[in-house]
Amino acid sequence: METKVSSKGQVVLPASFRRKLDLREGDPLDVRIDGASIVLTPRRKRAGQATIVTSPLSGLPALKAPEGAPILRSKDVREMLADFP
Repeated sequence: METKVSSKGQVVLPASFRRKLDLREGDPLDVRIDGASIVLTPRRKRAGQATIVTSPLSGLPALKAPEGAPILRSKDVREMLADFP
């Protein structure tokens, strides 16, 4: 896959890479040179694990998001599902 450097020194990361690494606008990246390569590494804490709990409302199993997990809105879910056939 190829990308280019803009006149301002900006590089666009392909959408498939951003999705795979869950990168979002404003996420910080560490940059370093390794020989003749530029290495970008996302700088963020690892997300906690989701757990299955019993819902106090329905008594059914439910997924509990880890502390600090992003809040998903209906719009976010629609965007994620748009990629599925």
